Amino acid sequence: MSEHGKLLPFYLVIDVSYSMDGPKLERANNILPAIVDTLAQNPIISDKVRFGLIDFSDDAQVRLPLCDPLDPHLVLPGLAPRGGTSYGAAFRMLRQAIAYDVAQLKADGFSVHRPAVFFISDGDPTDPERGWRSEFAALTHYDRTTGQGFALYPNVIPFGIDQANPRTLQTLIHPVTGSKPMRMFLADEGQDPAVAIKAIAEILISSVLASGGSLAGGGSGIVLPPDSDLPQGIHSVAADEDFV
Repeated sequence: MSEHGKLLPFYLVIDVSYSMDGPKLERANNILPAIVDTLAQNPIISDKVRFGLIDFSDDAQVRLPLCDPLDPHLVLPGLAPRGGTSYGAAFRMLRQAIAYDVAQLKADGFSVHRPAVFFISDGDPTDPERGWRSEFAALTHYDRTTGQGFALYPNVIPFGIDQANPRTLQTLIHPVTGSKPMRMFLADEGQDPAVAIKAIAEILISSVLASGGSLAGGGSGIVLPPDSDLPQGIHSVAADEDFV
């Protein structure tokens, strides 16, 4: 039995390509501080979650290694635009980070729930489709031989704003079956992208609080807000939902 109980890791994966420059990235830089401020008011929930940040453009970088968001020594990074939009780099870096983090948490005496990934992009990938789809398959395909359960294979919740292709993002929803299929969240047509990112932050905070509360109460898994609670200008789409 785990010495320290069970943790739910959250990863925020943000597109920082040049198309994100300006108000969009300014709002994206407010997401982590808002999450930290909220968890500071909910210490029981904060004890159940860990948070990490990866940004991506032509490459991907771990900007905030998975950590306790209320660590008094925590320094939150700032995001700056660079390069294109390599989905493959994002998925590859995410897979490496999760493998390292899960091993470290278990070595520290924790058990680890299946991680949750919030993937935010404002456009199509600029790297070859075959490559990034292969990286996504490696990230999400459950390999029973690892002995890790689902701890290495995250739930993926895509968020699309501005020029993001909803049909592409829909293929990144994972899992699409089971007791808790995931959804994606899209900004309504005509929604100001910077305003949409602020709304996305509200969804992330709602999910972190609900998921941490569920874990603290003996439940498990990520909890996404119902459509009735979504901020104005955002709607959700299931993996099997047709677009008009």
